Amino acid sequence: MDDRTPEVRIGDRERREVDTRLQRAYADGVLTMVEYEERSAKCWAARTRGDLYPLLHDLPDPHPETAVEAAPSPRPAVPAAMARLRSPDARKRVIGGIAVAVLAGAGLFAGSRALTSDDVVSVFGSQVVTVAPGDDRVEVGVVFGNVRVVVPPDARVQPSGTLVFGRTECGAACDGSGQRDVVVDASGAFGSVNILRQGEQPRADDRDGDGDDDD
Repeated sequence: MDDRTPEVRIGDRERREVDTRLQRAYADGVLTMVEYEERSAKCWAARTRGDLYPLLHDLPDPHPETAVEAAPSPRPAVPAAMARLRSPDARKRVIGGIAVAVLAGAGLFAGSRALTSDDVVSVFGSQVVTVAPGDDRVEVGVVFGNVRVVVPPDARVQPSGTLVFGRTECGAACDGSGQRDVVVDASGAFGSVNILRQGEQPRADDRDGDGDDDD
C-alpha cells in the first residue's frame, strides 16, 4: 500500500486486503478479539488510504516466504462471511431479514393462540359473540377475519390478549363507566375485534362491525 497518497479513495478490494492482514494478526495472537473487531469495523468504514494506515502501523510485516510450519492455532479463524458483514449495506440486509423473520414468527405464534380460544374463533370470516349477563370473561380468536363482541349494558370491559397486525376497537364499553368488570381476551393475527355494549350500534361507515370503514 502506497502511503504517499493518503487522500486517495479506496474500495472494497483494499478493505479486504487490510481485513485479511487483521485476521492473520488475530490468528497469530498479535491482536485480541476485541482489537480485531474494532479495527475491522474501522477498516470497512474507511474511505481513503489514510483511514487504513493506523490499522496496520503497529503490526509486523507479513513474511509468508519465511514462515515456519506450526501446529494449528487453537484461536478460532474469522469466517469470510463475518468479514463481509462489516459492510454497512450487508448489515442492513441482515437486520432487515431478522426483523421480517421476527414479525412472521410473532404472527404465527398469535395465530396459534387464536385457534385455541375457548369461546369463538374467526378464520377468514366474521363472527359475533354475545357475553351472557353472568359471564365475566370471554376468549376470542381471529385470523384473517373479524369478531364482534357484544357485552351487557353494565359491563366495564378490560381488553387483553395480543393481536399481531390487527387491532381491538372498544368505544363506550371501555370508557370505565360500567359497574361490572368483563375481560375480553382477544388473540390472533391479521384481523380485528370490535367490542360493543348491547344496544350500541356500529358506526354508519362500519356496517359489518369490524372497526373498519367499509367504503
